[in-house]
This record gives sequence, structure tokens and C-alpha cells, in this order.
Amino acid sequence: MVYRKTYKGKYRPKNPSKYKGDPTNVIYRSSWERRFMVYCDTNPAVIEWGSEEMIVPYKSPIDGKYHRYFPDFYLKYRDKNTNIRQLIVEVKPKRYTKPPIKNPTRKTQKWKNDVLEYVKNNAKWEAAKAWSQKRGMDFTILTEDFIRPYK
Repeated sequence: MVYRKTYKGKYRPKNPSKYKGDPTNVIYRSSWERRFMVYCDTNPAVIEWGSEEMIVPYKSPIDGKYHRYFPDFYLKYRDKNTNIRQLIVEVKPKRYTKPPIKNPTRKTQKWKNDVLEYVKNNAKWEAAKAWSQKRGMDFTILTEDFIRPYK
């Protein structure tokens, strides 16, 4: 059995007044999330930010029930034209943003789990897009193409 070390911990904002929520309880679950936290905390264009502070209800296509989705980040920032914008951000590896192979030669348990995870994530992201739009916000998914882990 292969064990992978998870990279998680507490982040202490250098600018706690910018953090929306409890700045003494900011948890990251990956090096990419931590790196994005540093970006939000230290970027002067970011007015305020939060981590898993928003709740988006979504209906799971797997069990047909409503669940709560906590997107990774909320940002309020000034864009290049100095307009104030709000953004909901999910940080995910790119492989989780694409559907699994439709008809693999072997339908392993891993493949089945990947299909279920993709369907669930897609439902969350569609709900987050609609929820954000109703509130005048944008929603985006950031992958390793935009966030590089620490080496």
C-alpha cells in the first residue's frame, strides 16, 4: 500500500485585517492552497479574502439530496481598471477537472470512484457558478497551470 504525505496546516496571515473570517483558524489542505493564501495575503490588489468561508448549497446527482459546498477561496480585489470585483476560487489538480475515460477496457474501482468524484465536483461547480452570478461574483477553478507548488 502506498501512503502519500498530505500537505496541510495552519496559515497565519501577515495582514489579518484583510482576512474575512477568523484569521487564527486559516487551514490549508495542499501546497497549492497555501501558495494561493500567500498571494491573497500579500497582494495589494486584494482587498479582502477568505478560505472556506462561503457555503454554496448543491444537489448531488449521486444521491439526489442537497449538500453544502465550501469553495476554497473568496476574494474581493481591484482589477487592472481599478474596478472592485469578487471571485470564488476552487483549487484543484487539472486531472480532477476533466471527465474520466468514457469506456475503459477495465472498469476498475478506481475508475468508478473517479467517475463519481467528477460527477459530484461538476455539480458543486455548476451550483457555485450560478450562486456566484446571482451575487455579482465570478467563479473559477485554478489548477497547476496557474499555481505552482513549492519545491
